[in-house]
Amino acid sequence: MALKINTQAPNFTLPSTSGSSFTLRKDMADKPCVLYFYPKDFTLGCTAEACEFRNEFEEFANVDVPVLGISKDDIATHLLFKEKYCLPFDLLADTAGIVIKMYDAVIPIIGYTRRTTYLLDASHRIIAVYDNVLYPQGHISAMIQAIRKNLTP
Repeated sequence: MALKINTQAPNFTLPSTSGSSFTLRKDMADKPCVLYFYPKDFTLGCTAEACEFRNEFEEFANVDVPVLGISKDDIATHLLFKEKYCLPFDLLADTAGIVIKMYDAVIPIIGYTRRTTYLLDASHRIIAVYDNVLYPQGHISAMIQAIRKNLTP
């Protein structure tokens, strides 16, 4: 079960494809963002999901809402994935799965990362959640609608 709407998103620090560490409270200070958790780079569903975020990236950029992808893959794999699919957003490496657990993005018993997407407002309160998405396509447009409803005048 994902974290609940209206709760404060946990702070974390992870290595980023930007070449430095990413810390939620520092790097997104006073800024909304999308955090999407996914199982694995280069798999069919995760590639489709990343490419849909890429294809719709302008919608997020137009309202200044950064997108960040998080999986257990390491930075080297993330960099290859980002380059191959021309992803315009950073990927974060949670190789130990600590942040994935903090955000309840784990499938119980088997321990795989569950496809979970959070929209955080500027104070990093969770304002929208898409949890246990079996199909990678479609939830991105719903996230865009949540941004329009909650973050735009």
